[in-house]
Amino acid sequence: MKIILTSPRGFCAGVNMAVAALETALKLFGAPLYVFHEIVHNKHIVDRFRQQGVVFVDEVEEVPPGARLMYSAHGISPEVHRVANERRLQVIDATCPLVRKVHWQAVRFAQQGYTIVLVGHQGHDEVIGLMGEAPQQMLLVETVEDVDRLQLPSGTKVAYLTQTTLSVDEVNHILKRLKQRYPEAVGSPHDDICYATQNRQEALKAILGEVDVVLVVGSQNSSNSMRLAEIALEHGIPSYLIDGPHDIDSQWFHGDEVVGLTAGASAPEDLVSGCIELLQTRFNAQLEERSGRAEHVDFPLPVELREMMVAANL
Repeated sequence: MKIILTSPRGFCAGVNMAVAALETALKLFGAPLYVFHEIVHNKHIVDRFRQQGVVFVDEVEEVPPGARLMYSAHGISPEVHRVANERRLQVIDATCPLVRKVHWQAVRFAQQGYTIVLVGHQGHDEVIGLMGEAPQQMLLVETVEDVDRLQLPSGTKVAYLTQTTLSVDEVNHILKRLKQRYPEAVGSPHDDICYATQNRQEALKAILGEVDVVLVVGSQNSSNSMRLAEIALEHGIPSYLIDGPHDIDSQWFHGDEVVGLTAGASAPEDLVSGCIELLQTRFNAQLEERSGRAEHVDFPLPVELREMMVAANL
């Protein structure tokens, strides 16, 4: 067996920032500490923080008045922030700056009178937060068929935005149809799909012609991890989305495969290492690393934490 390990993989700058923010907040304030939704979409990270006293909530009303609440990397709607202020919560905003950028675009388009078509997945935390910026002016589409079902009055000003963690190819396909139907539609000056999502997809695509099976380390509720697994399947290659080495089934292999290994943007590197060790132990797998686009992005901790750290001389 041979393993081709792609790079970049795993943590992106937004996940790094959010995880570091929660670790720092625990050191500063201790538990209990509340987080609105999962800090990032990874089971292992969430379970580890739960063991340290972090309480993940889906409703702001679950947080005691005056307590500390961190917003997850996926962003929140203005209504969530309003309720948090009403309850006098001490908020730490760990929203990924790239997600925040899409929120700003949504507000700008809404103020300019556009009907906004959002390409995204129903129920995803990021989509819920984004749609809260302009609920009366935003329509969600997930497929080309959804675009075909749009019935916008003649003369409607149309803008489009996309969830940051989608498949680049999928989005391009949907936007192509949207522009066919609404040629005057306008989008963000820059691509909404985040650099890390694109880079991980490109790195995986570069090896698909050489591999027999693909393992994607990431949780089932991680959108960007799901997209990686889907890309392999779309190329006719068996693909498995796994939380870690314990999910690997030896019956997936004969022992002489070339295995492509990657990880979603919220998957810790120690889980990737565990998968490599398991395949080396069971199948004497040889490892080859394949490097794609280098990443040099770093996001600072939330301003609320930085101010507190200064005050505490940390």
